[in-house]
Amino acid sequence: MDRRTFLGSASAAAIATSLPSLPSFAQPEKPALKPMAVGLLVSPHGEPEATIKRVQDMGFSNCFLSLDGYIGKFTADAAKQIGDLLSKYDVVATTVEVVGPAPLVWDFQQGPATIGVVPLKHRAARIDALKQVSDFAKLLGIGQVQTHCGFIPEDPADPLYQGTVEAIRTVAGHCHANGQHFLMETGQETPTAMSRVLRDVNTPNLGVGLDTANLILYGKANPVDAVDILGPHVRSVHAKDGKWPTDPSKLGEEVMIGKGLVDFKTVFTKLHKLGYTGAITIERETSGPQQVEDVKNEKAYLERILSEVLG
Repeated sequence: MDRRTFLGSASAAAIATSLPSLPSFAQPEKPALKPMAVGLLVSPHGEPEATIKRVQDMGFSNCFLSLDGYIGKFTADAAKQIGDLLSKYDVVATTVEVVGPAPLVWDFQQGPATIGVVPLKHRAARIDALKQVSDFAKLLGIGQVQTHCGFIPEDPADPLYQGTVEAIRTVAGHCHANGQHFLMETGQETPTAMSRVLRDVNTPNLGVGLDTANLILYGKANPVDAVDILGPHVRSVHAKDGKWPTDPSKLGEEVMIGKGLVDFKTVFTKLHKLGYTGAITIERETSGPQQVEDVKNEKAYLERILSEVLG
């Protein structure tokens, strides 16, 4: 199963192909989410109603939409369908994300050449997909677009570095025109490399999507320390747990929240002190009934910690 297929189906009927200038399908004005409200990452492609309904059924007020299944199919009909379902089930979508199109290999061997906007071979297609999802999100009134930018070179003199900066600036500019923030999800790069990109891109709407486990799974940093570097720029959080990679050919193991190495209380305390009020989005990379059971337990675990942090 693709790592971004969560609580949704992998198959879907085709939808038409272009995105002209279209009216908004945003939800009516709703009360703001509670600070650090726990949400769920979902992929509605294939079974959109069942997926959004499940978010409500599991007691979540909000979700993060992983939309790779819609690449090339970001249409008015698709936007209206998702907008209507979010309203029907009283769920707020906080952020959208695409990481494709393929190929995407989530490892140390082929990952550097396939993930994000760093690889020159895939850069134009990734920029195009991010522009598509930004336009789609604008129809839905969603103000944040996120992606993995890839294995950003640690050396700013690396031939790929400046092109990566320009690619990120291009996408951030498109999102800015749509009234959105563009977020780089942590994982394949060190926090220092990401901080350098924030400085060098130098656009006010560029921020960070903090994935607490990815930093560990890729062996790049402890999330507690990463907040010291990136904290003021964090605008979304993926709550996920994991262990360090002990085999240099393979990523670390993603595990249920509370079973890994992430110190969630310290991470949340630091973010709270920095004024972070956005969602805390559960991302559990399993599938089927076990995923649902894990998410229920993770929700209770996180809400218990957050009640202590928020007082």
